Amino acid sequence: MKLSTRGEYGLRAMFDLAQHYGEGPIPIKSVAERQEISEHYLEQLIAVLRKAGLAKSVRGAQGGYILARDPEEITVGDIIRVLEGPIAPVDCLNDREGECCERAETCVTRGIWEKVRDSISSVLDSFTLADMVDKASKMQQDDKHYMYYI
Repeated sequence: MKLSTRGEYGLRAMFDLAQHYGEGPIPIKSVAERQEISEHYLEQLIAVLRKAGLAKSVRGAQGGYILARDPEEITVGDIIRVLEGPIAPVDCLNDREGECCERAETCVTRGIWEKVRDSISSVLDSFTLADMVDKASKMQQDDKHYMYYI
């Protein structure tokens, strides 16, 4: 299973909003520059995230985007599912009812794919945006402890 740039860039954008949570609306241009994502593409991704209730837009001269909920309440899994769809390594595991393969009851490999799906979901749902912000802060602090000599 490979994520598309929708999932990758969308997560980076939401992480950026989480890093600036509480500072008011963040202009999309600022997020695009910091995360090195096309502003046009980012607008498309944020629109999907806004529609799903993960981000909010604020209009006006001081407008931009903010998280719709606290960073502790938004998981990586929430973002990936919105942008990429169901986390399923094979089509027969999609969450849509009525789309089950006729072999589902006797398929030996289905159980393996279910475990793969459940493992991926478990990992993605175990990390919140707040966890990512904390990790980034620790990485920045660790970087400051090195002395470079030339």
